[in-house]
Amino acid sequence: VQLVESGGGVVQPGGSLRLSCAASGTIFSIEVMGWYRQAPGKQRELVAIISSGGSPNYTDPVKGRFTISRDNAKNTVFLQMNNLKSEDTAVYYCNAKGFHYDAYARLREFNSWGQGTQVTVSS
Repeated sequence: VQLVESGGGVVQPGGSLRLSCAASGTIFSIEVMGWYRQAPGKQRELVAIISSGGSPNYTDPVKGRFTISRDNAKNTVFLQMNNLKSEDTAVYYCNAKGFHYDAYARLREFNSWGQGTQVTVSS
């Protein structure tokens, strides 16, 4: 299963960005989709995840500022980021976990990552 992200860029503090991530492949179901980020010199950390039923969870630093949503019909997850701060600067990665059909039409679990998109918050 492949994930393709878009929507990163450079924004001033207080600004907004919307990230998108589309999954493709022989997907049977996607149980959880999420966003992680990695700042220079730091470990990758969870930002937000959302279940197939639409229940979101956020890390404390982004609560009230970021909103995760998904379009199950299009296997796509979004991250609306408002009131961005300099500490939000990082490479943002999309993640998806679920089930897909392998080359032999067998149902298998998958855990896929996107290539990452840079978000820079700077004046």
